[in-house]
Amino acid sequence: MTERPFDDSRLLEELASRRLLAIVRGTDADAALRTVVTLVEEGVELVEVSLVTPGALDVIRGARAALGETAGLGAGTVLTAADAREAAEAGASYLVTPALGEAVAAGRRLGLPVLAGALTPTEVVAALGAGAAAVKLFPASLGGVPYLRALRDPFPQVPFVPVGGVDAAAATGYLRAGAVAVGVGSPLVGDAANGGSLDELRARIREFRTAL
Repeated sequence: MTERPFDDSRLLEELASRRLLAIVRGTDADAALRTVVTLVEEGVELVEVSLVTPGALDVIRGARAALGETAGLGAGTVLTAADAREAAEAGASYLVTPALGEAVAAGRRLGLPVLAGALTPTEVVAALGAGAAAVKLFPASLGGVPYLRALRDPFPQVPFVPVGGVDAAAATGYLRAGAVAVGVGSPLVGDAANGGSLDELRARIREFRTAL
């Protein structure tokens, strides 16, 4: 991993080269931390910790301490300006939002790249206008790969990251359709962030890395 700090260009470079953003959402903070560290140890170098996870800010702090200052660690489900500020203070390098809202502008004011959630063409334009580094196509499962292809006709240069219902097979389809990367939660993480098997997590990681 490069040593320079995260900014828009580095986030885009990491998405384009790694092709996979892991989304950690669970019910147990300690298990979520172990999951983040395992993902990175197994070569998944972009990991988002959803703020709906109990103790998510502590998970981000712990992961930052364990993984170092330049690790690709982000905060997800960022909804408010307060969420953005607290995530930045905890050590998040970038923010991921499920929709357009105050968190996008707040992230930009904090100097963090933002992967902003959007679904419709109007929302894509608004996300770009708000300063999003990339567009999280969410929920991607509503339209699937054909919808991404349709969006790329008017927006060929927009870096789309489909999220929502993306398993290994779907990930391949989205990437072939032009997505810069895919965001994957439960099909990759499974129950690891709830205290499930890390060995099974490692097996799923190998499956995804092979597919991608």
